[in-house]
Amino acid sequence: MKVAAFCRSISSHLNIRGITWPLQYRSFQPDFVPRDPNAKPKKYKYPAVYDPYGPRPPPSDKIIQLAEQIASLTPDERSQIGPALRDKVMLPKLQPISVEGMDLGSQVGAGAGSSKAEEKKAEKTTFDVKLEKFEAAAKIKVIKEVRAFTDLGLKEAKELVEKVPVILKQQITKEEANGIIEKIKAAGGVAVME
Repeated sequence: MKVAAFCRSISSHLNIRGITWPLQYRSFQPDFVPRDPNAKPKKYKYPAVYDPYGPRPPPSDKIIQLAEQIASLTPDERSQIGPALRDKVMLPKLQPISVEGMDLGSQVGAGAGSSKAEEKKAEKTTFDVKLEKFEAAAKIKVIKEVRAFTDLGLKEAKELVEKVPVILKQQITKEEANGIIEKIKAAGGVAVME
């Protein structure tokens, strides 16, 4: 009785991980087969082209006749096969892909590139507000206004204002930017929209 209690107490105090790690060694696994050190590596034959679907059965005679008929058509008639088949099978019509907003700089002429740049300037929808300068007497008021429209604490807002010129807010609408500029101007600072 005392021996069983003693064994239980010892087994509960031992680190199980410390005991099992030697048993996890590969030689103790039942399916382990040691490799012959003198054996040469196996050479596998790989197919020239990988086909994930495996070998396919040869096409039927009907398909072969259809392919021959399509091959005998003129190029003009072949170009009509796709739309006619799409209408017959009732597939949805493919929508053209819009390239609006994509950079096609190398594919477009130089004259067209400059007109695109002018359009981008005219289409600008997001703006940045930059604090240019402020009066020394109005520093505290400017810091309060900066805290009002940013999520900064007092210390961070003070450090930001002292780094003039600095961008206060980025990627905002024109109306929001004008509102911020007016508030800073009323507090004694000068801010601009970029």
